[in-house]
Amino acid sequence: MFLYQCADNMCVLISLARQGNDCVYNMPRLPAKKKVKPMKKVNLPNKLTILRLLLVPLFTAFMLIDGRLMPIFALITFAAASVTDFFDGRIARKQGLVTDFGKFFDPIADKILVLSAFICMIPSGLCSPVVAVIVLTREFLISSLRLIAASHSVVLAAGKSGKIKTASQMFSIVTVLVLLSARSIFGVNIPVEIISNILMWLASAAAVYSGIEYVWRNRQLLDLG
Repeated sequence: MFLYQCADNMCVLISLARQGNDCVYNMPRLPAKKKVKPMKKVNLPNKLTILRLLLVPLFTAFMLIDGRLMPIFALITFAAASVTDFFDGRIARKQGLVTDFGKFFDPIADKILVLSAFICMIPSGLCSPVVAVIVLTREFLISSLRLIAASHSVVLAAGKSGKIKTASQMFSIVTVLVLLSARSIFGVNIPVEIISNILMWLASAAAVYSGIEYVWRNRQLLDLG
């Protein structure tokens, strides 16, 4: 009798073992983990572009905060950002470090820097709101045209008038910041507001001309039906 019970117990154990093996074999296999590609290091030109973007909030703060030394801090910050703009493209082309990030963010960083200066000058009467709207509208229109060109796999190069526009804007902003610094530190009686508005209107005129010339030169991209 004892042997029969042992035999029955053995049969039960063998049956349970088989069921366990079936469960193991029938368990769904977990998907293999995908290998995560290591992130590429950011090259020097892109670091300079990122630095220029990070300097914009600092420049804006110096422009909006009242203080005797704020104009010179704003001047130093804007000059540093402009230097990064000069070197990032030059280094990228010379060392073969041109990337999609740089192509996209480099012109955006330039526009944000310049537009922030124009907008920050409005409260103190250094720039007319009309000028800021003109410059902002021009940049939106040209950026839209470049997006249309990109959809047709066409790259639009900057024209001579566009470079003159950029140079006039940079010159106007730096000149105004230098005059503000001189008046704030040395107490020189300079009509900065009048000079600034003249320079800003001239810069906006250059922006309008370059925008019209740019659109006309690439008018074939505009499908007006």
